[in-house]
Amino acid sequence: MSQFMEYKDYLGTVEYSSEDHCLYGKLAFIRDLVNYEAQTVTELEQAFQASVDYYLESCKKRGKKPDTPLKGGFNVRISPELHRKAVMAAGEKSLNSFVAEAIEYRLAHLN
Repeated sequence: MSQFMEYKDYLGTVEYSSEDHCLYGKLAFIRDLVNYEAQTVTELEQAFQASVDYYLESCKKRGKKPDTPLKGGFNVRISPELHRKAVMAAGEKSLNSFVAEAIEYRLAHLN
C-alpha cells in the first residue's frame, strides 16, 4: 500500500534512496514538479509542508492558479459488456453515483 503525507489538500510521496541515504518525495497528482528531501521522517514531513507552502506562495506571486490534486473526476476504461451491465444495474441512478457507491463499498471492505 502506498504511503502519502497530507497537508492543505496536497499529497506527498515518501521514497528512500539507498545510494544517497536520504528520504525524498514529490507532490503527487499535480502537473507541476515539486520535490523535497530530508534525512529523517520528521524532517521529511517538515520539508513536504514547506514545499507545499512555497509552491502556493510562488504561484500566488506569479499570478498562476496552483494545480490541485484529485479533483474528483477520472476516466475508466471497461469493456462494452461491463459498461452495459453497469448502466443496467444503476437503474434510475446515474452511472457516476453507481460507480461511487461501488468504490465506497470496496474501500469499506478492504482487508
